[in-house]
Amino acid sequence: MKINANFDEPVFVHTSSLEWIASPMVGVERRMLDRIGDEVARATSLVRYAEGSSFAEHTHSGGEEFIVLEGVFQDEHGDYPAGTYVRNPVGTHHIPRSKPGCTIFVKLWQFDPEDQEQFAVDINSLDLTPDPERPGVREAMLADRDYERVALEDWGAGVGQTIKEAAGGEILILDGTLKHDNEIYAKHDWLRIPSGESVHLIAGPDGARLWIKRGHLADITVPGN
Repeated sequence: MKINANFDEPVFVHTSSLEWIASPMVGVERRMLDRIGDEVARATSLVRYAEGSSFAEHTHSGGEEFIVLEGVFQDEHGDYPAGTYVRNPVGTHHIPRSKPGCTIFVKLWQFDPEDQEQFAVDINSLDLTPDPERPGVREAMLADRDYERVALEDWGAGVGQTIKEAAGGEILILDGTLKHDNEIYAKHDWLRIPSGESVHLIAGPDGARLWIKRGHLADITVPGN
């Protein structure tokens, strides 16, 4: 299966327009944003757990990271309420479930095997620092690696920023809106910018809170390679 698998092209997705597709586990559904592979895949998705649903125990052969967008995600290690950002390196494993139900944004098979830091952080409680080089932008770094940088950013109302990364980037809108070429992107919409391309974005009247990953699209690794 291939979905938005050409990483030389920009991708802008209104996620609310996508169908929820059933997974192999009853009560677990997905909106697929990009994907190379079938059940074992390099994938970026929204995943929705119905109340009381669970997924089979599995090992993260390619690592995973996710943000809990709604509800409470659970596994044997604990409960992760909305606003939790989690990184599970290559080789970790768990049994995901959700008694109350939840929705998460998750990325699979996009981890450097040498990166073995496992953590969960409440992004709602982070202190964001003004960026002196970008007026109207406050940020908190979530993961700063040689192969990628992941940050939480708040853009003030009407703030415009040009995103251009030598090794690409992507944005998940956590709250507020962004405008690009007269198109408005809202909560949980997703944007992917190819390596070396430039995209100008403008925050809406209520600003925008964004999860932004930079520098990770120059070398695309897929399962089996």
